[in-house]
Amino acid sequence: MGSGSGDRGWAERRPVLFPFLLSLLWPALSEPIRYRIPEEMPQGSVVGNLAKDLGLSVRELPTRKLRVSSEKPYFTVSAERGELLVSSRLDREQICGKKPVCAVEFEAVAENPSNFYHVNVELEDINDHSPKFMHNSFELQISESTLPGTRFILEVAEDGDTGLNSLQNYKLSLSPSFSLINKEKQDGSKYPELTLEKPLDREQQNYHRLVLTAVDGGDPPLSGTIELRINVTDANDNPPVFKQDVYKVSIPENVPPGTSVLQVSATDLDEGINSEITYSFYRTAQMFHLNSKSGEVTTLRTLDFEEIKEYSIVVEGRDGGGLAAQCTVEINIQDENDNSPEITFHSIVEIILENAVPGTLIALIKIHDQDSGENGEVNCRLEDKVPFQIISSSKSSYKLVTEGSLDREQTPEYNVTITATDRGKPPLSSSTTITLHITDVNDNAPVFQQSAYLVHVLENNLPGASIAQVSASDPDLGPNGHVSYAIVASDLEPRALSSYVSVSAQSGVVFAQRAFDHEQLRAFELTLQARDQGSPALSANVSLRVLVGDRNDNAPRVLYPALGPDGSALFDTVPRAAQPGYLVTKVVAVDADSGHNAWLSYHVLQASEPGLFSLGLRTGEVRIARALGERDAARQRLLVAVRDGGKPPLSATATLHLVFADSPQEALPDLSDRLTPSDPQAELQFYLVVALALISVLFLLAVILAVALRLRRSSSPTTWGCFQPGLCTKTRPVVPPIYNEGTLPYSYNLCVAQGGKTEFNFLKCNEQLNSGQDILCDDSSGALFPLCSSVESTSHPETLTAQAPPNTDWRFSQAQRPGTSGSQNGDETGTWPNNQFDTEMLQAMILASASEAADGSSTLGGGAGTMGLSARYGPQFTLQHVPDYRQNVYIPGSNATLTNAAGKRDGKAPAGGNGNKKKSGKKEKK
Repeated sequence: MGSGSGDRGWAERRPVLFPFLLSLLWPALSEPIRYRIPEEMPQGSVVGNLAKDLGLSVRELPTRKLRVSSEKPYFTVSAERGELLVSSRLDREQICGKKPVCAVEFEAVAENPSNFYHVNVELEDINDHSPKFMHNSFELQISESTLPGTRFILEVAEDGDTGLNSLQNYKLSLSPSFSLINKEKQDGSKYPELTLEKPLDREQQNYHRLVLTAVDGGDPPLSGTIELRINVTDANDNPPVFKQDVYKVSIPENVPPGTSVLQVSATDLDEGINSEITYSFYRTAQMFHLNSKSGEVTTLRTLDFEEIKEYSIVVEGRDGGGLAAQCTVEINIQDENDNSPEITFHSIVEIILENAVPGTLIALIKIHDQDSGENGEVNCRLEDKVPFQIISSSKSSYKLVTEGSLDREQTPEYNVTITATDRGKPPLSSSTTITLHITDVNDNAPVFQQSAYLVHVLENNLPGASIAQVSASDPDLGPNGHVSYAIVASDLEPRALSSYVSVSAQSGVVFAQRAFDHEQLRAFELTLQARDQGSPALSANVSLRVLVGDRNDNAPRVLYPALGPDGSALFDTVPRAAQPGYLVTKVVAVDADSGHNAWLSYHVLQASEPGLFSLGLRTGEVRIARALGERDAARQRLLVAVRDGGKPPLSATATLHLVFADSPQEALPDLSDRLTPSDPQAELQFYLVVALALISVLFLLAVILAVALRLRRSSSPTTWGCFQPGLCTKTRPVVPPIYNEGTLPYSYNLCVAQGGKTEFNFLKCNEQLNSGQDILCDDSSGALFPLCSSVESTSHPETLTAQAPPNTDWRFSQAQRPGTSGSQNGDETGTWPNNQFDTEMLQAMILASASEAADGSSTLGGGAGTMGLSARYGPQFTLQHVPDYRQNVYIPGSNATLTNAAGKRDGKAPAGGNGNKKKSGKKEKK
């Protein structure tokens, strides 16, 4: 046997496509990158710079993560330079067998973005295998009667190399009796035939030993040898003859063992034992069995097209005389569709955003079918209706991309089933399901459960209590769906907003920071915002209107009758001839509350003469119920209670002092007899004042007496001139003038006589008295030191002179009644308006009317300053009969009260009462 050696340390790389052309045309081409290297390169050898050929820079390698996707790791990619390196042994004969062209195909996978790059590495054969024979020797029996020219097929040597490195020819050692002929089969393989050159003579030489050498075409060539042992036998004239030199048959793969493939047949013209032919395989065939008698070839094992596609077997027929003949049986294995497609995923994207645009790459898919032809052609599709699609990248590579819009809130994940089906008959298919989780994007703004919120809160609520709660939902996940609340706008003052309400950022609960007051703040509106934590954040606004409900927390306030400036109660005069139904006066009260809490009713708690007067339940009007009797006292007292409609009701009281008199002069004596207050403190103060007055009077009398005695001694007549009748002296006012517009000042005489009787005599002067003027004059009564003083009364704004008494029928009309107690329909049990709006409007009208009446700037159907009362009650009934309510009117929501603007301009204090009213209590005397 021969041997050969070769240098395996060299390596050659020859890219088929130029890198420059590749970098320009790569986006539009699907051709793989091709390399050509010799087999058996050492591990770590550089095949080529894959990154450079793909147009990737070294800086991109860490992020692109270039790697090799292959079933068998023959190659790897250098992470530093992007070079394609040999990672395992490359044995061409082991990888490709006898294929004329051996190429290793695989995919290079890159990420960011993910993509497949097809690589084809062709392995060039090197002369690393020498021809080898199956046996060391080969025995051949040739009859001496064999004619020259007879040929004998010899054993064939095997060479794992291909091309020029494969077995090229056979050589025979020198022999005069034999020669060698090299023949070639249809597949290109060569086999030797031994030719007999001259007749053999067994008697001369019965044994021949030759050497057969098989030589390949490598450089240097390698060879293998076998020893031929030829035995010369006795004559057997006719060798067996096969009907065909070559038998060809095709059978499908996967036929069961024992299946008949074909039957060879040979004949021998000899007779007897020399004609009996025995069949055998020239070489051992592990996959087939040969019947030595019949020549039938059957299968021993299951055939697999994917492993071996063709078998070539030599069958020998030998007769009993030792003559033999050979034929070749070529068995072609037909492919059956027995392999389902295999689906493999590469580089699945982990994060799939729900706002991903159509065409976004999700995964790289590789499908492989081991069958060939139509059985290996595969169609790939997606099951069910999903927003994805399969795009073919190459013959066996596909891309899974998005096709429609994604919405995580509707479908958070997709089970995508990929089915690959070949074109075999019947077709085979396989399916693989992957679960794709959709990542949330902040694409949904918070949504409130209501479009607007309306909250009713009673006043005097507890500070810090919850008054409402808003709630908004966000279908997003994590921070994108976490909602926080805040107040972004309000109709309250920005500085005061935080002192009124606050909202919990987490729960949306709205808290009251203070106790609300319906009289100051009846309603306010907030704009609440719900905002998620996404980036960018989304928000939504909603309005929250808070209505502050009323509680009965304000007692009625009596506007009329009111106390005088010095705290004394006022009185009203009633004509003695007043008939039943006569309107005496009217109790006016207001309540700062609203609704039923401000619906007032009037009740008599105490009366001097029960049954003499009647009181309107809703109007507060005091009328004569029956005529005045002889036994009835001229001075009457009524204690009136004003109650509101709240639960529980609140009330206030007012005391009315009524005097029956036809003229003011008749009422004055009764006034001096009025009872003093029963308050012990008031009585003590009264006695102190009386004592001080007495001491002052005594001192004054002593001074006057001393002056008189001194003047009497001087006997000067001019000294008494000042006490002469008719002389008027101007002095400073004893009592400051306090009267309002529409009142007339009056004067009266106060005379002190010896009898100690007090009486009033009205003076008549030639010139008109001015405001704040006193008159001192002599009286003809002859009393000692008669002192007559004309004092202007400013604290009682009524006329006690010749002014005519007021009209007895001075009742207000239904539209002119002041205060909120007057009913609109004139009914004593008037109905309160049904809703809060009408109530508030009625209160506003009452207050506006009271304000205009006091200012005298507007009229209510009459002349200026009369509120239209003169037309109904006569010209003598002017604004002096209407009390000024404004100084005691409380305006809800304000700290101000209505006052007499005109009185302030004139430097006058507002009067304590108007109309036919007189102040009770004793007059101050000097």
